[in-house]
Amino acid sequence: MSDPSPRMQPPAPDMIRFRDLLAASYAQHPPLHTLSIQAARAVAEIVRAPWASGGPAMHDTRNHVVEFGGLSLRLRVHRPKETPDGVLVYVHGGGWTLFSMDTHDRVMREYAGRAGIAVVGIDYTLVPEAVFPRQVNEVTALVRLLREPDAPAWLGFDPTGLPTAIGGDSAGGNLAMATALTLRDAGEIDRLQAIILNYAVTDSDETRPSYRIYGGPDYNLTEEEMRGFWDGYALDPAVRQDPRAALLRGTLNALPPTYLAIAECDVLRDENLALAAALQKAGVSVRSQTYPGMLHSFLEAVSISPTSARAFQETAAWLRTTFGLDRAG
Repeated sequence: MSDPSPRMQPPAPDMIRFRDLLAASYAQHPPLHTLSIQAARAVAEIVRAPWASGGPAMHDTRNHVVEFGGLSLRLRVHRPKETPDGVLVYVHGGGWTLFSMDTHDRVMREYAGRAGIAVVGIDYTLVPEAVFPRQVNEVTALVRLLREPDAPAWLGFDPTGLPTAIGGDSAGGNLAMATALTLRDAGEIDRLQAIILNYAVTDSDETRPSYRIYGGPDYNLTEEEMRGFWDGYALDPAVRQDPRAALLRGTLNALPPTYLAIAECDVLRDENLALAAALQKAGVSVRSQTYPGMLHSFLEAVSISPTSARAFQETAAWLRTTFGLDRAG
């Protein structure tokens, strides 16, 4: 595992471009904090839309709606070929509050195309319409649906016998790991063969050095924004001790192999490094890669960032090896 310097490192040139293009797009709209949550989400979707286009073409893409707890939840299935080699349930980020499968559509297709697997996304219920643990329960329900008799009908293929992973970025990474912990505690961890965490939210502790070093406005996710997201998702201090919310607060043993893609110039960097170390200490097979000069959300910049493309490729190769599809190189 790489261990970046505790000193501030400058963003890579492609990340500066990514950051500035995002800022210019947001500047065409009122500040998000001045808008209603619905209007803020609409702006975020508009700003993120160009970054979700392009990329791998799919053999089949289909949308599906499932009922859970009285709500209708959107699912999307990307399949790069007739018979995929495995399945990845992918959970989008956005501070539990913003974004959707649409903003992360290219991220999902990059994994599908590069790994030869089907990727299933979910539009889980956002904050403030729901708070912890509703989102965890929804994602957990999706993983369980994959083994239901009617799954082939809405997936477009039969997942029986295919290896399955769960992954996500930022708050979505938090939900992905929380789902794995929920399944483990229920004696159902055999539903998952791998976990992918991209610059995930792993703890409610905001005192780590990377909060101070990279918490300003030049790094895509600020300390103030992160605190606001936590206040929305888990305002109760007791909830912030729940290991399904603050992943580092519980036991991490008996989990499947886990890949962590960490952005060096990110407010969440240190808690990701801490999670990698804690997983390793718990006996979990861990691959942790810190990508130099990368900002939070850097995978979305794959259209302009060679490092983002490399991160996708490295994760896809690891996943295929972990699934037993390719030999370790």
